Amino acid sequence: MKNKKLRILTYLIAFGTFLLTLILYPMLPEQIPTHWNADGTVTYGARSTIFFTAGLNPLFAFLFDILPKIDPRRQNYDKFGGYYDSFCILMQVFMLVMNGVILTETLRPGTLSVPITVMLGVGLLFLFLGNIMPKFKSNFYMGIKTPWTISSEEVWRKTHRLGGKCFFLVGLLSVLCAFLPFKNSIIFGIYTVFILIACLIPGVMSYVWWRQEQNNKEA
Repeated sequence: MKNKKLRILTYLIAFGTFLLTLILYPMLPEQIPTHWNADGTVTYGARSTIFFTAGLNPLFAFLFDILPKIDPRRQNYDKFGGYYDSFCILMQVFMLVMNGVILTETLRPGTLSVPITVMLGVGLLFLFLGNIMPKFKSNFYMGIKTPWTISSEEVWRKTHRLGGKCFFLVGLLSVLCAFLPFKNSIIFGIYTVFILIACLIPGVMSYVWWRQEQNNKEA
C-alpha cells in the first residue's frame, strides 16, 4: 500500500510549484529563457511557456497515482511501495528545481550557473535511481522494460541490479562533470555518452541473460 502522507506531499509539491509560478507570473517579462544550449547560448520564448514546465508537476502527480492502478502487475507495487513513493517525491522536487531555475534566471539573470545546477540535479537524480532500482519488482510502468525483463522475473532482477550500478555511476560522474574545468559543450558530450552507455548495457545484458535462461531450459 502506498503511504498516504507521502502521496499528499507529492500533490502539495506539485500544486505548490504551479501556485508559485502563478504568483510570480505578473512579474515576468514578455520573453523568458526556455533553453540553455551546450555552447552557452540561451533560447528565449513567450513567458506563457512557464506554465508548460510548471504544469508538468500536477500532471506527473496524477500519473504517478493512476498508472500503477492500471498496470497488469499492479500487485507488485506493494512490494516496493516505499521506494515508489520516494521516487515520486524526488521527481516532484527535481521538476520544482528545474522550474525554479527558469524563474530565477528570468527575474535575476546570472544568479545561478545553469549548467552546474542542472548537472548536479540530474546527477543526484541518477544517484537516487541507482540506489532504488534493484528494489523495483516486475511491472509495465517503472524500470528497465525490455521484452526479456518483462518475460522473466530472474532476468528482471539481474538487469535492475546491473542497471542500478550503471545509473549510480552515471550520477557520480554527473556530479564530478559539473565541476570539470572544460567547456560546457565538451562536458555535455561526455555526459551524453555516459547516459547512453548506462542505458545500453543493461538492455543488452537483459537479452544475454534471457538467451542463457532459454538455453538452460532447452538443455
